[in-house]
Amino acid sequence: MAPLAFITGASSGIGQALAARHARSGWNLALVARRGGEMAEWARAQGLPAQRWRVYAADVADIDSIAAAGAACLAQQGLPDVVIANAGISLGVDTALREDIDVLARVLAVNTVGVAATFQPFIAPMRQRRSGRLVGIASVAGIRGLPGHAAYCASKAGVISYCESLRGELHGTGVRVVTIAPGYIDTPLTRKNRYAMPFLMRPEDFAEQAFRIIEAGRSYRVIPWQMGVVAKILRALPDPVFDRLLVGRARKPRHTPD
Repeated sequence: MAPLAFITGASSGIGQALAARHARSGWNLALVARRGGEMAEWARAQGLPAQRWRVYAADVADIDSIAAAGAACLAQQGLPDVVIANAGISLGVDTALREDIDVLARVLAVNTVGVAATFQPFIAPMRQRRSGRLVGIASVAGIRGLPGHAAYCASKAGVISYCESLRGELHGTGVRVVTIAPGYIDTPLTRKNRYAMPFLMRPEDFAEQAFRIIEAGRSYRVIPWQMGVVAKILRALPDPVFDRLLVGRARKPRHTPD
């Protein structure tokens, strides 16, 4: 029987690239996105046989919604071998403004709480089976804070710490927790950025590396490796030096409703 991958945020960017990479290796897919119709159109366009994929429309910010998607996957396709919590949003905030606190709460609900809510339905059955991989997609932005990025940086730092905690909780159970921190990937999310993005990667190249890391069950990796080096240097910098580096850096603009 083909292995099964449950992937959130699968309708574009990194999630879609990861879905395509798993499909090429013969995996069955449980595809989760708010835009379920678009996701189904993509799967058909790939020429995937109908029995190899299912689409679950869900909003990871709504705990009951993503929990229902997980339960539906278990009922319709069985227990996944890999669960990739990839869904995420990046919205600029200004903490001095009351309305931006609501934006921050939305980002944390999607990017951090959404990861835990995505994993939750599968943890007990994976422990019982004594196998499985839970993959949290974090970001190098979770390593140090950037101007205007308070919501996104905090949310991705939360993913890194949450997955580290969960990895300790599941040690010895056969269930691996994998944290992947992308650098700059050419997706609709990053195309809105107004600043330089070093080592920018194509989603397909990212997915190829991530696929191998997930297969190996590595605990934590930054992709590309060059951004991993940069991240380690930034983390080691004393705060006054890091703060001076940020002087004059373009901040992420506030999110405003369309």
